[in-house]
Amino acid sequence: MTNHNPYMTREGGATVTVFVPYDCKNHCPFCINKQEYQNPEGFSVEKVCESIRMFHEITPKCDFVFTGGEPFSEPDALQVMMDCIPEGHRVFINTTLPVSDLFPAERIIAFTERNKDKITCINISRHMVHYVEECNDELLGSLKVPVRINCVLFKNYPHDGMIAFANRFAKYGLPIQFRADYTITTPENLYEREGDQILADLMKNFEYLGLDGCRIRCGYHFNNHGQHIAYHRTLPYSTMTETIDGTTYDILYDVLVKQTGEPHSDWTGVPLDVEAYRHVKFEPYDLKVLEGRVE
Repeated sequence: MTNHNPYMTREGGATVTVFVPYDCKNHCPFCINKQEYQNPEGFSVEKVCESIRMFHEITPKCDFVFTGGEPFSEPDALQVMMDCIPEGHRVFINTTLPVSDLFPAERIIAFTERNKDKITCINISRHMVHYVEECNDELLGSLKVPVRINCVLFKNYPHDGMIAFANRFAKYGLPIQFRADYTITTPENLYEREGDQILADLMKNFEYLGLDGCRIRCGYHFNNHGQHIAYHRTLPYSTMTETIDGTTYDILYDVLVKQTGEPHSDWTGVPLDVEAYRHVKFEPYDLKVLEGRVE
């Protein structure tokens, strides 16, 4: 497999996003992963674990992110995959935090207690328009690990509800990350402010702190009476091609472990050349504060 430029990534390694090999049963309209879960043939916890171990071997300081699907819909399988990650990595979980008779609130709290030394943060999806059945907000403040609220502002979101939405979680001390529909983001408009209604609403409603960013993503940061609010914009892919000192590189920000365990180099269905990645060249992370202050 050589149909690519030499790989480069940031110091520590590209973020490894792991797609759990089981479905969520939700139908969020902005989800780009749903189709992949329609046919579970070849899905394998064992194969996913093999790829997790492989990425640890190559980049023993990389971040891991579990997503889906719904990681918590099969907590025993999630625990098996998390147990494959040695110390030295940051671990994040993207979830709607489903609560059911099989996985009640007490079991969720116990899971976070058991893994509190491993989980860096749980990113919990909550939206201004309801797409899934949500657990009680009180549970979010009872988890034994850091929690952040992720909110996709999809199409015609209720503009006048932004302050109330933020305050809903401020009482539990939870930060919020608002996200735009990144399928329409390009390198040309990534940092463009004109015509960005989400940014305009945030500027109107909260104290602006600053901006950080890199080649493929940026974040505007705000303060809501002590609650941190971020607005995240990113490209729909995570590989940038750039010529440095006469050599053209594919610069990888995210690599993926698919439900079958197959490693990919991007969100766009490109398989990773594992042997080439074993010889990846590292560069300093280009994420920088570009304006104001970012806490």
